[in-house]
Amino acid sequence: MKALLLALALAAALGYHYWKGQRPIQVEMPPPVALRAVPETGVPLQRDLASPPVFRVNGYTLTGLAEFSIGARVILAKHYSSDREADLAPVDLALAWGPMADPRVLAAMSFSQSARFYHWRYESAPPIPHRQIEKNSSNMHLIPSSRQMARLLNDIKPGNLVRMRGYLVRAEAQDGWTWTSSLTRDDTGGGACELIFLQDLEVH
Repeated sequence: MKALLLALALAAALGYHYWKGQRPIQVEMPPPVALRAVPETGVPLQRDLASPPVFRVNGYTLTGLAEFSIGARVILAKHYSSDREADLAPVDLALAWGPMADPRVLAAMSFSQSARFYHWRYESAPPIPHRQIEKNSSNMHLIPSSRQMARLLNDIKPGNLVRMRGYLVRAEAQDGWTWTSSLTRDDTGGGACELIFLQDLEVH
């Protein structure tokens, strides 16, 4: 009996996560971002907004804090389904651009992702200056604007080159829960990740 109950619970959990991954994404689409696409591994572009758009995604209210465009190399990809944040951002990408996107630099380091954070380390001396590592890589929480984009995100692998455009956002729920994007590439630690509502995504 205990084995049967365990199997039923497992089946229910798997069914819930499958449904969560396949359900339609409910989006009130904001205006398209005006920033140009950034070449892969180029310097990210950002335009802060004096009149931010407010829109809803999957029952959450999103405020567009800035337009954002980035081209980068994927270091790691992490999929989430059980935390609340997965209602909006089911995938985190650890991304590298500029000098950090050099495959020789990445090969000289080790990386990990967990609990919505990204960690890096190196042996002996860093392959590039420590501050360049911090300013040219980040963990980014990605909110897909369509089910097709969600599937594309789901297939991204380390080593891929991506080009992305969208809004850096603050997300709010009726119960007071909030999640806010970083607005600079210079910060580290808690709150330093970008929360991006994706409007355009190219993967190579």
